[in-house]
Amino acid sequence: MTNFLFVTTISGFLPQFESGDCMLAQQLGCKVSYASNFDNPVYVFDKDDLIKQGIELHQIEVRKSPLSIKSNLKAVKELKKLIDDSDIDIIHCHNPMGAVTSRIAARFSAKHPYVIYTAHGFHFYKGAPVKNWILYYTAEKFLARWTDHIITINSEDYTRALRFHIRQKAGVTKIGGVGVDCEKFRPIPEIRDAKRKEIGVPSDAFHIVTAAEINDNKNQKVIIEAIASIPDKDIYYTVCGKGPNEKLLNDLIKKYGLEERVRLIGYRTDMEEILQTADVFAFPSKREGFGVAAVEALLCGVPLIASDTRGTKEYARDGVNALICRSGKSDEYAAAIIKLKSNPDLLKRFSDVCRSSAFDFSNGEVRKIMRPVYEKAILTVNSKL
Repeated sequence: MTNFLFVTTISGFLPQFESGDCMLAQQLGCKVSYASNFDNPVYVFDKDDLIKQGIELHQIEVRKSPLSIKSNLKAVKELKKLIDDSDIDIIHCHNPMGAVTSRIAARFSAKHPYVIYTAHGFHFYKGAPVKNWILYYTAEKFLARWTDHIITINSEDYTRALRFHIRQKAGVTKIGGVGVDCEKFRPIPEIRDAKRKEIGVPSDAFHIVTAAEINDNKNQKVIIEAIASIPDKDIYYTVCGKGPNEKLLNDLIKKYGLEERVRLIGYRTDMEEILQTADVFAFPSKREGFGVAAVEALLCGVPLIASDTRGTKEYARDGVNALICRSGKSDEYAAAIIKLKSNPDLLKRFSDVCRSSAFDFSNGEVRKIMRPVYEKAILTVNSKL
C-alpha cells in the first residue's frame, strides 16, 4: 500500500479544501495521513470524523510566519521523523510554510518521498511588494528542485511555475481551485425568506454577503466604507468569518452608525443556506490566489462584486456575472452596489448565468485533473520498489 501524507500549516485546511483529494488518494489505494498544527485552528472541523475516515493525524509545530524560525525548524525535524517512521511514499503539501518545511524534510529524510505542492496563490505576483519577491519567490524557485509536481490554481501562477526547475518533466498542472460541490451549492429559493429572518435581514432589503477570514487582505472594510457612503438605508451587509480584524470592523460599523445593517456573524458551516439570502456576494480581496467562496456564491446563482485580482479573473467576468472594482476604491464598490440594486433586470441577467459560469470549478472537474497527477506519483513510487 502507498503511504500518502497531506501537510498543511492551518489545521482544518484538509477537510475544508482538500477532502476531494483525500478521497481520491484513498480510492487509488493509498493509506492517508494528515500532519498539521492542530493548535492553529482557523476552520471548524471534527478530528474524530477524520479518524473515522481512516486518516491518521499527526501534530506538527509548523507556523504560518516564516519568522517563526525555531518552531518551523522543529516542524522540519518532526516531519522528517514522520516520513521515515511511517515510510511515507508521497507528500502533498499546502500553504507556504507547510510546503517549505515539508520539502526540506523530504529532501533530508532517508525515504525521499515524491513531493506534490499545491500553491494556493503564490505570495509573489504582478504588483506584489518587493519584499514578497525577495523572500517568497527566492524560496519557491529554490525549493522547486526538491518538488516533483506543482499544482497552481490560477493562470498567472501557472505561467510562473513553468519557469521553475522541477524534478519531474511536465511537473506543473493548473486546476480550477480545490473543487466545489455543485449539489451542495445550488439555488434554493424556497428557504430565502426564512433564512433572512434567522440572520436578521428584512425580506425586501438589498443584501450583500461576504465569507472570508476577517483580515487586512480580505479587505471587508472597503465594503463597509462603501455602504456608509450610500444614502440608501435599504442595504444590508453580512460578514461570515472570524479573524484578527473583527475589532477594526466593529469599530467602523459603530463609527458609521451601521449596527442595524452590517453584522459580523462569525464562521458559518451553513454557507449554502446563507448564500440563498444574498443579492450579491462581495469579494474585495487585495490579493487572491483563487477564492472558493466566490465560486460557491456563483453556483448558488449569486452575482459578484469583486476586486481585480489574478484569482478572481479565473471566474469573475465583468459585465457578465460580476462587476469588477479596484480593491482599495470604496467609491467603485459603492457605484457597483448602486448599479446592481437600482437595476433588477441587470441583476437577474447576471444571476441567470452565474451557475453555468462556475461548473468548470466543480469537484468532478478538478478531480479529473488531479487523478492523473496522483496516478503518476503512485506509478513513480512503485517503479522504485
